[in-house]
Amino acid sequence: MREVPAMSTVFNAMHAASRHDQSPDWAIRADRLRRLKALVRDNHDGIAAAISADFTNRPRQETALLEVFPSISGIDDALRHGKRWARVRRVKTGLWFKPGKSRLVPQPLGVIGIVVPWNYPLYLTIGPLTGALAAGNRAMVKLSEYTPRFSELFAQLVQAAFAPDEVAVVNGDAEVAAAFSALPFDHLLFTGSTSVGHHVMKAAAANLTPVTLELGGKSPAIIGPGADFERAVERILVGKLLNAGQTCIAPDYVLVPADQRDRLVDTARRVVSRLYPDIARNPDYTSIISARHFDRLVSLVDAAQAAGARVVPLTDAGPDAAARQLPPVLLTDVPDDVRAMQEEIFGPVLPVVTYRNLDDAIGFVNSRPRPLALYVFDKGGDVVDRVMRQTVAGGVTVNDTLFHIAQDDLPFGGVGPSGMGDYHGEAGFKTFSKFKPVFYQAGLNGAGLLKPPYGKRFESMLKMLLR
Repeated sequence: MREVPAMSTVFNAMHAASRHDQSPDWAIRADRLRRLKALVRDNHDGIAAAISADFTNRPRQETALLEVFPSISGIDDALRHGKRWARVRRVKTGLWFKPGKSRLVPQPLGVIGIVVPWNYPLYLTIGPLTGALAAGNRAMVKLSEYTPRFSELFAQLVQAAFAPDEVAVVNGDAEVAAAFSALPFDHLLFTGSTSVGHHVMKAAAANLTPVTLELGGKSPAIIGPGADFERAVERILVGKLLNAGQTCIAPDYVLVPADQRDRLVDTARRVVSRLYPDIARNPDYTSIISARHFDRLVSLVDAAQAAGARVVPLTDAGPDAAARQLPPVLLTDVPDDVRAMQEEIFGPVLPVVTYRNLDDAIGFVNSRPRPLALYVFDKGGDVVDRVMRQTVAGGVTVNDTLFHIAQDDLPFGGVGPSGMGDYHGEAGFKTFSKFKPVFYQAGLNGAGLLKPPYGKRFESMLKMLLR
């Protein structure tokens, strides 16, 4: 592995600063959060332009809605509630240890490492960075090589807004990312694919660095028998086609009653024509991030078709490799062993799976690794409750898609292969803090009775304790 001396130097300075100022007061933390908010608010047009250039095309409105707005909302939430989160917390003391007192003292961990993917480079930087700064930490951020314009711009903005030992940005290729993950951070948060997550966790393990892994997987959308069908299809496609499906919590396949499959196909075509008229020339439709990702998606569809799946285009336009634009398609009659049903798709391709009854749909979901997100559509509370009780997922939105990630009071994280740990709001503060347990012994106490020599008095006390 190639050494990155500058990165190590930055880390060492930041580590020393974190040990010198172990627990900055709330005024310092709030000032850092305000500077972070100003960085986003004052530069969002330039940030959107850089991200669009990295994608070839991504509408500024999508960046504003999906990245700028939730970034600022999360910072505002931390500014409103962070002082309360940082307070020492009283907890109960066992009867036999009174009048002693027990407290939990939140303390920053120190230096946080944040590895950011390319699909939402601003939000997936600002979200964890907000939690890290609110908790009183310093942070190093590794941005993706697939977003070079954004990465360069963001590094410049951070350098202007923060001291080098507060927040620092590292840019570079996969080799740099590997070296970054091997630094002895006090906590490392990685957002990306499950396959890369294995390597990050292995690198962190060498230093016993605790990790939060925000991965992905195949997030299902279940259209229940009592769903508002037209609305369900529209909301699934909105969630699927924002950012051209390059979203870790996008619906990855849809489960629909068998007698409603053709209706879903017809409805989906109408919905897409409303959302993206003349899609080949529509600036609202995002491009695929790179030629490699574009080719992977095309090959995934071709392999499914070769195995017997039916490819259902939802527009008249075809793939455009030069513009890296991939119009949306459905896959029906998909064999279960093809890549489209085994890998996270991460693009505008939506397999359709039919089911006979709700138990079949639930069983299908549970036969696969636990997903990062799950969506269920039904007007009946009993159907929704059954799905909630009988499935496990990182997060859920009912009768819509994606919106659970935008709730500051809901933790965001995966489960099993879709991730470990979580953040957002107070959950992020807790992830990046050590809640130090402290017992305060009272001046007058009975601890002196519990010591050698173990005579009759001790035995009497022990009997009382063990009753």
